Amino acid sequence: MAPALIGTYLVVTPPDASLGPVRVGRIVETEAYQGPEDLAAHSRRGLRTARTEVMFGPPGHAYVYFIYGMHHCLNVVTAARGTPHAVLIRAVEPISGIELPTWGPGLVASGLGIHRNDNGLDLRTSRIQIVAARGSSSLTVVTAARINVAYAGDWAALPWRFLDADSPFVSRDREGRAPRRRVIRIEAGDPKTPG
Repeated sequence: MAPALIGTYLVVTPPDASLGPVRVGRIVETEAYQGPEDLAAHSRRGLRTARTEVMFGPPGHAYVYFIYGMHHCLNVVTAARGTPHAVLIRAVEPISGIELPTWGPGLVASGLGIHRNDNGLDLRTSRIQIVAARGSSSLTVVTAARINVAYAGDWAALPWRFLDADSPFVSRDREGRAPRRRVIRIEAGDPKTPG
């Protein structure tokens, strides 16, 4: 699912019209987490808490968590009930209604108005939806290592970060550099790709 989400649209309707217009962003960067084996996943080793419970539920729901005491992050639950796989939405290209930066998972949530109380929402029918692109367009998806998961040992080096190769809106490091990309190229939606 992680590469298949590249090029789709994240559409967020504010809970109140006074909070501004509908916000639309094109997903340009994702990161796959394959719990319970994946030591970088919140659900590693089958860890099941109030925070991670939604990851064990049905696919297509939002897993939203709060990190570093300042950022919310949006994930999409992707596997069958009981299998805690999720895909982190790392960056979106602003399309409409977005006035803040959205290249980084915390910035995605703040720029689109996503908060912890959105945890568990059905991403097909709620105020937060993922919508497929209309028509066909050429899209090259490249892979890179995941970020900020060095504690996971060998799992941290897996190329489970997926990016639109042509987007200037992918997240960058503290020095403003684009991610180092692996030469491997995949087609969006390749069923052999993890996540």
